Amino acid sequence: MATIEAPSREARSEPQPPYQSYAAIMGVFAGGLGLAGLLGRALGRDPQCQTPLDLAVLSAATFKASRTLARDEVTSFLRTPFVEGEAHTGEGEEPVQTGGLQQAVGELVTCPRCVGTWAAAGLAVTQILAPRFGRMLTWSLASAGVNDFLQAGFAALTRKSNELEQRAG
Repeated sequence: MATIEAPSREARSEPQPPYQSYAAIMGVFAGGLGLAGLLGRALGRDPQCQTPLDLAVLSAATFKASRTLARDEVTSFLRTPFVEGEAHTGEGEEPVQTGGLQQAVGELVTCPRCVGTWAAAGLAVTQILAPRFGRMLTWSLASAGVNDFLQAGFAALTRKSNELEQRAG
């Protein structure tokens, strides 16, 4: 009598996610934040002096930084080793399917929400360790992020106005 065996992991059509690489990336993230915290303490920097306005500005700056890193042509050189597809546009890029660290980093750098966590941490750490530069960088990115929303809103209003004008005659 013949027996039926389940296909081995290698024979399955779906590749397994690179869990070890995910763990390494999370370790680097947590370790980096821990080191930054220790350095901030050694330098006598107090991260508790943040206001709600600081959080709002950091949020807008994180939005802009993450979109720039994950989607803009100017940062495509950072993504290229880790992606396949429409290089330089960000929209058609897909992580390489190596099953290892290259794939895990590709998944990170093509996801604005994922890379946004790193951008937020980097901006917050910069504000604590190099306050003048960090504040200038954060406020510049936040202004650029707000500008993106204003430009998109203006374009949408212009399109709607043109539609209404054409309907009216």
